[in-house]
Parts: sequence; structure tokens; C-alpha cells
Amino acid sequence: MNLVHLLLRHARLSPHRPALFHGSAPFATYGEWAARSAGLAQRMRAAGLQPGDRVLLFLRNHPRYLEVLCAAWWAGLVVVPVNAKLHPKETEWIVDNAQARWGFVTTDVAPEALVGLERQIDIESPEADALLAPATDPWSVAPCERAPDDVAWLFYTSGTTGRPKGVMLTHRNLMAMGLTYFVDVDPVAAQDAIVYAAPMSHGAGLYAIPHLMAGARHVVPASGGVEPAELFELGWRLGPLSTFAAPTIVKRLVDHAAQAGLGPEQSARAFKTIVYGGAPMYVADIQRALQVMGLRFVQIYGQGETPMVATALSRQQLADTAHPRHLERISSVGVAQTPVQVRVTDGQGHGLPVGTVGEIVVRGDSVMRGYWRNPEATEATLRDGWLFTGDMGSLDEDGFLTLKDRSKDLIISGGSNIYPREVEEVLLTAPGVAEVAVVGAPDPEWGEVVVAFVVPQPGAHPSREALDQHCLAQMARFKRPKRYLLVDALPKNNYGKVLKTALRERLDTPAL
Repeated sequence: MNLVHLLLRHARLSPHRPALFHGSAPFATYGEWAARSAGLAQRMRAAGLQPGDRVLLFLRNHPRYLEVLCAAWWAGLVVVPVNAKLHPKETEWIVDNAQARWGFVTTDVAPEALVGLERQIDIESPEADALLAPATDPWSVAPCERAPDDVAWLFYTSGTTGRPKGVMLTHRNLMAMGLTYFVDVDPVAAQDAIVYAAPMSHGAGLYAIPHLMAGARHVVPASGGVEPAELFELGWRLGPLSTFAAPTIVKRLVDHAAQAGLGPEQSARAFKTIVYGGAPMYVADIQRALQVMGLRFVQIYGQGETPMVATALSRQQLADTAHPRHLERISSVGVAQTPVQVRVTDGQGHGLPVGTVGEIVVRGDSVMRGYWRNPEATEATLRDGWLFTGDMGSLDEDGFLTLKDRSKDLIISGGSNIYPREVEEVLLTAPGVAEVAVVGAPDPEWGEVVVAFVVPQPGAHPSREALDQHCLAQMARFKRPKRYLLVDALPKNNYGKVLKTALRERLDTPAL
């Protein structure tokens, strides 16, 4: 089982069908896509890359992202997609842990050479042009055979220790995710198009798989990101688009539509389906989105460890305003997707009654193989075939899951995961800081924002500007606190553990 056969199938059946677009400009047909990926696969093999070797993708959204992705699978390699927002130092830790050999980058994301890579290729350089030159006879470049449980996608997500963990997603995992999309999220046809506005290193990029299964079109905005006016214009030019978006992106699209006087009819010409997830969506926000843009929306809940697959809330369920529990349902994350079971359990993994809050666990073919080079974390998270998500929630009598809290103090801001320990460790090295604790505060635009409670060293008066500069020198901009609150001491229990619940009750303290 090798996912690249999805590309080969359509390259043989419809080689002249448009496949990749950069903005509204055609970038490659299915035949051209396959030929370029085959050429790169051939050259990576010739350079000594072996099946199972890791290849890093650290770049802004770009149509060549998908060409490199498929080339890596063609050669039997494992892709390591990295969030383009990360600091190069954070990425170098991933390079070292993944033992990645090659890296494909854009210079805006990686202006300098990353330590640890044997070869770093700027995706927009003449070197990349040569590597991606079409194979003379792509059908003679046989795809490397891979077993269903061979790793295809090594995705790094942090744990409460603050160190990233590499989630091993196999060809089977991603095939299950792709097929599930058709059943539980949205049917896809060849005339459809997906637009990559959210980072392709995350869920947006994973949704290339179901659209590749259908032989649909893949569109990367010219801006490479989220510009609502650009996305509406692309939809009107290329036909209604599908996309994956964090709630903060949904809010930007809805705000643009409202300000421009665009109603459901104009929105339907621009967008077929907007799948949202990755952060809390407030009931008032989804109600406004439905009013302004119409029935464009589907919610999913998943984790990197079970990519995009745990539960789904369909557009039909969002539209069913006559249901007596409609408000409860639209505040939920839906029901279990087809290939998985979802339960709510106590600390020992025993199922809990309907309506009781407990830890959410998931089992099925989408669940990861384990954590890369981290058997202890794998053993703690995968138990008796179940993925213990660390998220808390409850199920109702109809199987709708409502998220309540996170057992790990994960902060999700604008769809990006931020782990307090990472931020705390950086701030603790700042001049004048004695102690620090980081929590998330609710925010109407971002879902949550990072707030740091700082205990100064005696006689010290660290400024917001100094703390910001210290953070930006060591970690990604999106992780730095939005607010710094100076306090005399951190509340702690008898064991010396900081009581973050008590800190959240003090979020109205005046900031620096």
C-alpha cells in the first residue's frame, strides 16, 4: 500500500486534467504532476536516499509542496511536515530527532541553512527546477512498495513536557482518513477544488488525500495564506472551493462576507464546503456564519494522533434547527466518524455513563502507530488499542460528543497548538524573571491567547518589550504571550505544583 498510487491512477486515466493551481493560474495537470514527482523520486534514489528515510518540508504553502510529497512517497520516503511558523531553532530540533536527511524549504521560512540536513533545497530555486524536471518515462519509475503500517507522515506535536513528539502516521492511517472524508465530511468529485489557505503542514495538507482520491483540483492562493477577498475571488473564478479552516479563519471569512454585503448565494458560488476544527467554535460564531454564508460548514474533531478523524458534525445537523436539542448539538463536535469508536472513560479507562465528563479515547484504523523514538509516550497514550487523547468531554444519549476541557494544559490559538511548558522554559531564562506560569485566556478572535504570570526577581522590573524580544529570539512569534501579568508569587499546592486553575481566576489582573 503506497499512497502515491492515488496520483498514478488519475495520471493514467486523465493525464490532461488540471490538477495544481497557483492562484487562478494552472500549475500542472495530473500527468505533469506525476512526471515531476517521478523525476524527483528517481533523483532522490540516485542520490542515495533509502526507503524509510525522512525528508523535511519547511515551507510556506506552495503547489510544489504536493509534488515533493508525492515524490517522497514514490521513493518510499517519510515526509516530515513542519509548521512554517516555527523558529528555525525549533525546526533544527525536529531535524535532529527525525534524523531527516533532506529538507525542502522556502527562503522566507528558512533564510539560513538548517543544522543537521545533508541537503537543503529552496523550492523556488534552479536546483529545485532541476530536481523536479519531469521524468522522461514516469511509468518506468516503479513506486517503492510499502506495507500498510509503514510510516508515510511524521508529524511533530508537543506534549506537556514541552518537547515535540513525532506522531507516526502510516499509509493505512492516511488511507482511512481519506476514505472517511467521503462518508462523514463531504463527497468529492473530479470537478471540485480544494484551496490551501491554512498551513499545508497540518490538517489542510492532509485533506489533499481525499481530493487526490477523487482526481479533484488543488489550489494554493498566490498569497500562500488567508486573505478573505482573495479566497472569495478564487472561488468565483475556479468554481466553489472546499477548505479546512480554524475557527479564527472562519470568522475572518464571515466578517469579510458581512462587510462586503455578500450573502449565502454569493458565498455558495465561492465556497462549497468549509471544514472547521482545531480550536473551540463558539455557538454564536457558527450561528452567525450560517446566517451570513449559508450551509457551507462541517465541523470535525481529531488530533495529530488520529488525523482529522474522531467525530464530525455534519451540515445537515447544523441545519436542523427544529431539533429540540439543536443548541446542544451545534455546541458539540458531533458523532463518531465511520472508522472509529469514541468513548469517554475514567482514569482507569473504564467507560462512563451518558453525560459524565471523562477522558476521550478513540480506536480505529486512523489511530497512529505510535510516537517516533519515544516508546514511553507511546505506552502511556496507546492502551489496549485505544488512543487516550488527554481531552475531556461527555457523550449524550445520541452519541454527540461535547468537549469540556483539556487534561493537558494545551492552548489552541488561531488553530495552532501552544504548550505552556515550552513558553515557560523560555521565559525562565529571561533576565529578571524568577518564576513563570503560562495559561490560556478565552479570546473572541483567536479562541485563546497566551497569558504569562511572571514573578520578578527581587529588585527587577522586566518590561513587556524585553520579555517579547527574549521570546522572539528563541521561539515562534505565535507562541509568545499576548499579555504579561506581574505577580508577587504563584499559587501552589502542598506538593509545590502551580495551581493554574487559580491563575485563570486572576486573568483580570492589569497587564504590563
